[in-house]
Amino acid sequence: MKRFLIRSLFVSLFLAIIGIQFVEIDRTNPPVKEDLNAPSEVKNILRYACYDCHSSETKWPWYSKVAPISWFIVDDVEEGRSHLNFSEWESLDMAKRRELKNKIIDEIKDDDMPLKSYTYLHPGASLNLSQKSILNKWLRSVDY
Repeated sequence: MKRFLIRSLFVSLFLAIIGIQFVEIDRTNPPVKEDLNAPSEVKNILRYACYDCHSSETKWPWYSKVAPISWFIVDDVEEGRSHLNFSEWESLDMAKRRELKNKIIDEIKDDDMPLKSYTYLHPGASLNLSQKSILNKWLRSVDY
């Protein structure tokens, strides 16, 4: 009887995992409104380290289609875009850009971005000292 219950539990769990794969979630990229105007060196760093969560140009990897992992990824991207979306940067007013610029400087200085959970799967997205310096220099030079 105990074996039957354990087997039933595993079969139910397996079927649930299969079943949740059919739950559709929105993995879209809205249109780019007005992308960040920055030197190519800066844009390349941001594209590689930031754009997957902070732009409308997210590259959705294969595992973003596998539930329940996909739910966490979509949630992270939606939250990231709600705080900062480089694909809307130029349409923001100067006060908002100034506020975000200062937040970016702090996040980079404190090593809070990119998130450790992101760099775990994308180790090349971690910012090295040279990249931090380039971003810092550019952010401090723009007049927002």
